[in-house]
Amino acid sequence: MVERSRSQKVYGGYEKAPNRAFLKAMGLNDEDLSKPLVGIAVAWSEAGPCNIHLLGLSQVVKEGVRELGGTPRTFVAPVVIDGIAMGSEGMKYSLVSREVIANTVELSVNAHGYDGFVALGGCDKTQPGLMMAMARLNIPSVYMYGGTTLPGNFKGKPIAIGDVYEAVGAYTAGKLTAEDLRLMEDKAIPGPGACGGLYTANTMAILSEALGLSLLGSASPPAVDSERVRYAKETGLALMRAMETGLKPRDILTFEAFENAIAVLMASGGSTNGVLHLLAIAHEAGVNLSLDDFDRIGRKVPEIVNMKPGGEFVMADLHQVGGAPLILKKLLDANLLHGEALTVTGKTLAQALSEYKLPSVRHDHVVRDVTSPFMPTGGIRVLKGNLAPEGAVVKVSASKIKYHRGPAVVFNSEEEAFRAVLEDKVKSKDVVVIRYEGPRGGPGMREMLAVTSAIVGKGLGEEVALVTDGRFSGATRGLMVGHVAPEAATGGPIALLQDGDVVIIDGGTGRLDVEVSESELKRRAKDWSPPEPRYKTGLLAQYSKLVTSSAKGAVLL
Repeated sequence: MVERSRSQKVYGGYEKAPNRAFLKAMGLNDEDLSKPLVGIAVAWSEAGPCNIHLLGLSQVVKEGVRELGGTPRTFVAPVVIDGIAMGSEGMKYSLVSREVIANTVELSVNAHGYDGFVALGGCDKTQPGLMMAMARLNIPSVYMYGGTTLPGNFKGKPIAIGDVYEAVGAYTAGKLTAEDLRLMEDKAIPGPGACGGLYTANTMAILSEALGLSLLGSASPPAVDSERVRYAKETGLALMRAMETGLKPRDILTFEAFENAIAVLMASGGSTNGVLHLLAIAHEAGVNLSLDDFDRIGRKVPEIVNMKPGGEFVMADLHQVGGAPLILKKLLDANLLHGEALTVTGKTLAQALSEYKLPSVRHDHVVRDVTSPFMPTGGIRVLKGNLAPEGAVVKVSASKIKYHRGPAVVFNSEEEAFRAVLEDKVKSKDVVVIRYEGPRGGPGMREMLAVTSAIVGKGLGEEVALVTDGRFSGATRGLMVGHVAPEAATGGPIALLQDGDVVIIDGGTGRLDVEVSESELKRRAKDWSPPEPRYKTGLLAQYSKLVTSSAKGAVLL
């Protein structure tokens, strides 16, 4: 029998008759209340297509829970659709929403005494937020991704949303007609599901399998695929089995599990946001993870996956050749994973992979063997230097250029930089610096996809670099350095840059430096003073006071 001590404390005994009355008002009976109460946490809203279908999937999850003797109760967590918020003040709420989602799950599960829960996510921050809650609460729980959208179509060629962002820059440069821009807008997203490339949503879905929090194979089926429905029921069943055995997230989320996830992040060329989110999940799990771990693993794990934005294919293509298990098996066979790490089924990763049947199809166009990689090292590099003493990240696999030396063109907000790019004020060889967009300074550490896409769309993707204490979308490509820490708002060196300072980005050696003497930087630091907070009341003001460095995952303390 599944232990239900948590729910008993809220609903058991004669003195809890009023508590039970509320549940009976919704049609539950004594038999329902004698069973374990299971939460179904659904990140859902009608803000965009990424999560629109998750309420329907939650009903299927409930079938699995009921089949093995649980009483499921659905509740929702908020969603920020990054692609919609991008390039506006709304994007400041994106990373904030990760913490709000984790807090929402905590308050809903604990306030109502649920014995375990299933978490359903889609768009970028919903996934790490839900996984953070799993690690924090440490009661039986299973995660499932809602699935990717199918590829869009532009004049017979497959496209993803990142192509539309770049099309804006192409249009302003006179390289694309207004009619074609509108056609791309109409056809880029054909239906439900998260963005199709290996952007942040699909990256985090794959990492959920690598961490062991999701069922093998559950990350890659598209939102509209019938396999997605099958996995929904299987996830409900898996949760009940985990409750039966008492398997908890922190039993799974060991340091070795995070090393596995980092290896998959590097091998896949996934989003730089994966770094930030793994650090945050590790913090909630009590695991001491640092940027140095990413750098160490990235140097020995090659990139073997060919997906947008740096490559050619999308998540639906990866699904056809074997999904995340194909990547995991390639790495495990090369002794680049800890096979003994537990998964949510109670089996080790090695056991689960040995039982998983991969499709017998050609796959080397999407996923290669470790011995013949697309890149000899991981897709993400951690940079350090006098401009980023705590660290910064760059997706080297998303750029043909690994080294850039040029004069800084400094902006104190994303909007200033975006206007400058569209007005052709950014020239070849420049290093665009966008500061005061970090976790505290933004606040919220906005993604710079509008700016980076405009740069690429203008034809400057291989001639201009960008450095920011903000973040990038997984759709970003080009030599774009983010997460610079310490950030400008706390007096980090990026706050001291001036127009014309020569900045060096070296993806090969892992350096980010400015050619300014230490004595000059100290002199500038004496003249620097913190800017006035951009928000003095409300959620963003609260977040700004509590958030930590991006080098620590931008978690709240």
